[in-house]
Amino acid sequence: MSAALDQRIAASLGAEVRPEVAAYARMLGDEAGASAVLFYGSNLRTGSLEGVLDFYVLLPGAQAERIWPKVSYREWEYGGETLRAKIATMSLAQFAQAASGQSRDTTIWTRFVQPSALIWSADDDVRQSVHEAIAAAAKSAARFAAALGPSEGEAEAEAYWRALFQATYRAEFRVEKPGREDSILSVNRDHFDGLLPLAWETQGIAFSQEGDRLAPQLDEASRRAILREWREREKLGKALNILRLAKATTTFEGAARYGAWKLHRHTGIELEVTPFREKHPLLAMPGAAWELWRARRRAAKAQR
Repeated sequence: MSAALDQRIAASLGAEVRPEVAAYARMLGDEAGASAVLFYGSNLRTGSLEGVLDFYVLLPGAQAERIWPKVSYREWEYGGETLRAKIATMSLAQFAQAASGQSRDTTIWTRFVQPSALIWSADDDVRQSVHEAIAAAAKSAARFAAALGPSEGEAEAEAYWRALFQATYRAEFRVEKPGREDSILSVNRDHFDGLLPLAWETQGIAFSQEGDRLAPQLDEASRRAILREWREREKLGKALNILRLAKATTTFEGAARYGAWKLHRHTGIELEVTPFREKHPLLAMPGAAWELWRARRRAAKAQR
């Protein structure tokens, strides 16, 4: 890893968080016997405690479940306040492997090329392992962005990141409002500023630069090889994430309400949480999907 990327990752992971968030992470880490706890999402950026805090709890040893991460929702009283959290749990080893981009999963490196903070770790060796995994996520994302982004001429870095996020949304079963990638890039402008050329440089991907405009110098064989890797991930993306959603309905207390809250937050569409949907979120998925499709169709017609 280059010294510049190393320093950049260290600064990002060392971001300060509110004492309430640090206490929550420490409680989760101690309780699970975890190696590390990462904090990410909009609350990291804003410092707000409202809504749902997003944590990744990384465990020692081998990955236990074949479908990962295990996702749960929890409310915790601290300092007279109710803190709500979505908690994803998986092994540190599996997290690092997914971040490297060598598996067919796209969710880990896509999520963790964005800002995250390492707010609890068992020891310095673990901290270094997480640091290396986050750097690997940035390199994986940048490598795919080089092939998925503009293929002719130079373009601003945002064009490569935008193409990458759009491709991952298509590949995964994601409910995102159109333009979500622009929102990610605009609110995290400082985080992404200069990251792409640095990640390319670290991997030996040559590029030309004219001011703010970049162009990776991939030969045709290299570009085709990366795109071939991408298509393999694209084929499995939706199926894999549907499996994860199905599994989450058995472990995610309050899954239906959380899903409806997130849907409204990202799309503005309100989905009623009926008693049946709350009790049987998996069985209710087809009906909810149909209702969502109709709501989107009505919204599209209203915009014409």
